[in-house]
This record gives sequence, C-alpha cells and structure tokens, in this order.
Amino acid sequence: MRSIPLALIAGLFVLVMPAVPAAALASVTAPASAKAVLAVPCKPGSGAKLRGRNFTHGAVLPKDLRCADLTNAKLDKVDFSQKDLTGAILRNASMKEADLIQAHLEYADMTGADLSDADLGQMQAKHATLRGAILTDANAAQAEFPHADLTEAIMARAEMTQVDLTDATLVDADLNQVTLGQIRGRNADFTRAKMRDVKLGQAGLQFAVFKGANLTKADFTQAQLSGTDFTGATVEGASFTQAHDLDLTGALGKGVGIAVNATGGTTGGASDLPVAGDGTDPGRPLASGGGLGLVLVILSGVGLSMTLILWGVSHRRRAERTTRFAAARRTAEEDVTRLGEEIDSLDFDYKINHMNTSGVDPDWRRALDAYEAAKQSLNGAQSVPQLTGVAAAVHDGRDALGRVRSRLT
Repeated sequence: MRSIPLALIAGLFVLVMPAVPAAALASVTAPASAKAVLAVPCKPGSGAKLRGRNFTHGAVLPKDLRCADLTNAKLDKVDFSQKDLTGAILRNASMKEADLIQAHLEYADMTGADLSDADLGQMQAKHATLRGAILTDANAAQAEFPHADLTEAIMARAEMTQVDLTDATLVDADLNQVTLGQIRGRNADFTRAKMRDVKLGQAGLQFAVFKGANLTKADFTQAQLSGTDFTGATVEGASFTQAHDLDLTGALGKGVGIAVNATGGTTGGASDLPVAGDGTDPGRPLASGGGLGLVLVILSGVGLSMTLILWGVSHRRRAERTTRFAAARRTAEEDVTRLGEEIDSLDFDYKINHMNTSGVDPDWRRALDAYEAAKQSLNGAQSVPQLTGVAAAVHDGRDALGRVRSRLT
C-alpha cells in the first residue's frame, strides 16, 4: 500500500483547522498557571468560605480556591501542587507536609500557618504574609517571596536554595542552619534574624540589612554584598571568602576569609645606598673611559623611561574611565531595578482599583513606558554621559508612580 504524502496530510490539516473554535484552541494551548496569572485579582477572603474545615483525611476541596477563606483549616498532607490560592486567607492553618509545588499564593495571608516539612518548591508567594509562620524543615527550593512579610517566621533547617527574597521582610525570623545558597535578597531586611550556621554562598544581597542579626559561622562565600548593612550583627567565625564589596563597619566579632589589602602594612625594601663590600665608593668619580657610550646608554634609558611613563599614564586614565563607568552603570542599574520593584509592588492595588474601569491610567502607562525606556538606555550606554538618559527615564517613572499612588490612597 502506498504511503500518503506528507504534503497532502499538511494540506488536509490546514483545511480542517478553521473549523476548530479559537476558544477551544486557547483552552488546549494555554496552561492553567498562565491563565491564573493573567486573571483579574480578587479581594482576599471573598472566595469560598472554608474556615476551620478539615481536609486532612481526604475531604474534597473546591476547584476554585482564589481568595478562599481557609482560616484555621486542617490541610496536612493536602496536594496543592500548581493550585491557584491567590489572595487566600490561611491564617493559623495547619499545612504540615502539604504539597505546594508551583502553587500560586500571591497576596495570600498565611500568618501563623504551620508549613513544617511542606514541599514549597517553586511556589509563587509574591506579597504574601507569613508573619510567625512555621516552615521548619520545609523544602522551598526556587520558591519566590518578593515583597513578602516573613517577620518572626520560623524556618530552621529549611532548604531555600535559589529562593527569591527581593525586598522581603524577615525581621526577628529564625533562619538557623537554613540553606540559602544563590538566593536573590536585594533590599531584604534580616534585622535581628537568627542566622547561625546559615549558608549564603553566591547570594545576591545588595543593600540587604542585617542589623543586630546573629550570623555566627554563617557562610557568605562569593556573596554579592554591595551596600549591605552589618551594623551590630554578630559575625564571629562567619566566612566571607571571595565575597564582593564587603563592608563590616559596625559588625561585632571577627569573620574569616576576609581579603587583606596587599598594599597595607610595612614591607622591607632594598636600600638605594651602596652596600659595604660591593666594590662601590660613593665618593669616587666615575671613570672617564667610554664616556660617549655611557651617555648614549643613559639617553636610551631616559627615552625608554619616558615612553613607559606616558604609556602608564594613558593606561591608568583608561582604567579610571572604565572604573568610573562601571560604578555609574551599577548605580543606574540599581535605580532601574528599584523602579521595577516599585511598579511591581503597586501592580496589585492598581488592578484592584481599576477592575471596573476601561482603559489604562495615563500615569500608569507613563510609568511602564519610562521603565522600558530606562532599560533600553541602560543597555545601550557605553559611557558615563550616555547614562543621563537612564536617570531621566527613572525620574519620569517615579514621578508618574507618585501620582498613581496618591490617587489610590
């Protein structure tokens, strides 16, 4: 039997495709998680009323858990993997050993919830509240907690590698023996946190705050620490091997692996005076023989020295320009990042207040456009003067956000 040509099959597929409704195709191709992210936010607690219910022994949960009220609910070992719990209220809920892999808990309230031994891998918890929550021995690798409130949370021995804690609040949190390698913790607040033996290798902790934190024997190997505040923090035995931009001003105790300035201290050098017994008499004139050759040698040496000096000056100036540009670009990049974080933190409130309105607020659009313009200017800048466009765009974006924020409040 002859096989059907591939071209004929493709033609038949094209003829049949128009008959398939677009909505059906969308439902097939769009994953549930993507649809959840695109959905309009709801008011926290406005969903299903499930306060105090017990779902630990197999009781069926509703399919729609967005903004559900699960206060004091029993949810031990319940499978929430990839479920959408955006805006849900889970205050004091028992969620021991629950499966929350890739679950959406943006803006959820988990104050006092017990998540010990739970699997929180890749969980999305932006702007979530976990004040006093228990995450002891939880596996939260690659989970995202940007702008989350983890004040007084207990996370001892938790696995939190590559977690996003950007702008998160962890004041008085218990992080003893937690593995936090390669985390993103820019602007995170670890004030008075208990962080004995914590692993922070290769962590991004720019402008993080560790005031009064206990960092005894913590590991900051290769961590990014630009602008990080260690005032009053205990760093006894903490390792800072190859840490970048380290400043331990005001810290208590003595860390290890801290690089020492190679030019610091006193080093012995050779004397310029003749050494006794070397056959040179400083009071004796030079011999007159071969005077012309000696003059030529001296002139050649002077010329070579001048060439090396000029080359060194030029090289130093280029290096200084490169250093100034790198520092200015780093500052501009931080400004752009902060603008993006400000937009991100206001996004939910903006959507809530514009649920029933048509069109986009002009100032909101102006802020988004300014953010994109700032990123493009930053990527294209090759010198310090070219970074002025970044500063101007960031200023315009913050000005527009200020007007949006004033109207929302």
